[in-house]
Amino acid sequence: MTDRPWLKAYPPGVPADIDPSQYSSLVALMEQSFRQYSDRVAYSFLGKDVTFGETDSISQAFAAYLQGLGLVRGDRVAIMMPNVPQYPMAVAAILRAGFVVVNVNPLYTPRELEHQLKDSGSKAIVIIENFAATLEQCIAATPVKHVVLCAMGDRLGLLKGALVNYVVRNVKKMVPAFHLPGAVRFNEAVAIGTRATLARPDIKPDDVAVLQYTGGTTGVSKGAVLLHRNVVANVLQSEAWNAPQMAKIPSDEQPTTVCALPLYHIFAFTVNMMLSLRTGGKNILIPNPRDLPAVLKELSKHTFHSFPAVNTLFNGLANHPDFNTVNWSNLKVSLGGGMAVQGAVAKLWLEKTGCPICEGYGLSETSPSASCNPTTGTEFTGTIGLPIPSTYMKLLDDEGVEVTAQGQPGEIAIKGPQVMAGYWQRPDETAKVMTADGYFKSGDIGIVDERGFFKIIDRKKDMVLVSGFNVYPNEVEDVVAQLDGVMECAVVGVADDKTGEAVKLVIVKKNPALTEAQVREYCKANLTGYKQPKVIEFRTDLPKTPVGKILRRELRDKK
Repeated sequence: MTDRPWLKAYPPGVPADIDPSQYSSLVALMEQSFRQYSDRVAYSFLGKDVTFGETDSISQAFAAYLQGLGLVRGDRVAIMMPNVPQYPMAVAAILRAGFVVVNVNPLYTPRELEHQLKDSGSKAIVIIENFAATLEQCIAATPVKHVVLCAMGDRLGLLKGALVNYVVRNVKKMVPAFHLPGAVRFNEAVAIGTRATLARPDIKPDDVAVLQYTGGTTGVSKGAVLLHRNVVANVLQSEAWNAPQMAKIPSDEQPTTVCALPLYHIFAFTVNMMLSLRTGGKNILIPNPRDLPAVLKELSKHTFHSFPAVNTLFNGLANHPDFNTVNWSNLKVSLGGGMAVQGAVAKLWLEKTGCPICEGYGLSETSPSASCNPTTGTEFTGTIGLPIPSTYMKLLDDEGVEVTAQGQPGEIAIKGPQVMAGYWQRPDETAKVMTADGYFKSGDIGIVDERGFFKIIDRKKDMVLVSGFNVYPNEVEDVVAQLDGVMECAVVGVADDKTGEAVKLVIVKKNPALTEAQVREYCKANLTGYKQPKVIEFRTDLPKTPVGKILRRELRDKK
């Protein structure tokens, strides 16, 4: 599909292609904005504003501090935090110092964290103290030599910061005891770096910017290698796509985006943080999107224009009794991604806000955006939209041959400047997903209509999508199989009104005394929340092929 029939369906003003070469790196993009928008607010967090200029100076000092640790160009530095101002500051610092960002889910268990730190070879980690106890349990088995500790109140000023930290530590008891000798506090690291000089590396488009971890068909999480030019391209693609709607913001208002998606997720990393840096926009940082009353209370204080979210969050907010305490009338773009948007949720959101949910599609491997519905649309299409500028998509059959018959399903394959360089140190896994002509095979089965709108109808992989997070059955099965009393087990996804899909675990017992409570307790200790089974079922046997392969599809069909 090289002629791109979908270009005819583009809204006026959206270009067929973008020019990713206008920036040599993400650092060039950020530094231009730091200069251009120095006095503007970049982040609003718990009532405190942080400007582009402050982000610039603090990240520069922190970058100098990191270089002073003896790290060398290309070294990996992990970040394990919720949406706090230190996150974007740390990202800017790591990239400016010539290092690679490794985004880590702060809710990981010690087992999951250990794997990612070892696999990435991270030499340093910037972590919020709330999760330091997790790091303490696995740090000895990892290459991490340097720990920078952040606290919720670090950037809130002396009085407010001290109060917030007191409440988080002593009232809400959100910081379990930990012992990490040699760890340095974030503000102290910045102070040390202020007295040092940043050696400015010459960062090229093909240098690695981010290792974005994603599940593997083997059950092992692997790092998608995103180069500076991959993320730069996706920022420019996203900007071009949103432009027809964002152009309607009054000239005296700063473009403002709700950042409720976690920044460690590539969706928020690119579409919230990096895109707002490019456009001089403000991000309202939401540290805990699950606390809906707190989200709504924060949003009631702001004028905002853009809201990237997952179906679960749109649904939770739209059904919350406090929904109308917020002024939604300035909203220009509601961007749904990470998981399928449900028609009923889209309908309710449009009724309540007047701004339709515009569903897009992408993966960690595509930095992430690959396709999106036009932001000028007024109704929910139930599709993943059109390939965005400079992007090619086609459908492949099992032999890798393009499916050309209208309405015929095939695996969605994506080509464009946002497609990753490969998986970190896994040429075998990279070879499985990249075609000879440079397309990335998504594992999603889709169809395309005559206008070029793609629709996902199934998944090739057995992945379960829980509120926009990938859960790979093999990983959960590998963990559960190690529990005493389990003979064998299988994991499938089942429909769930709240999260789209949920994890169902089927177990054949070795020890009849094994209980559901024991299984749940074990899963809680070894798997982060969204990977834990919602439904647990015990059976005497599992359906299998003659060769002995477990038939997950049968388990799915027998809800």
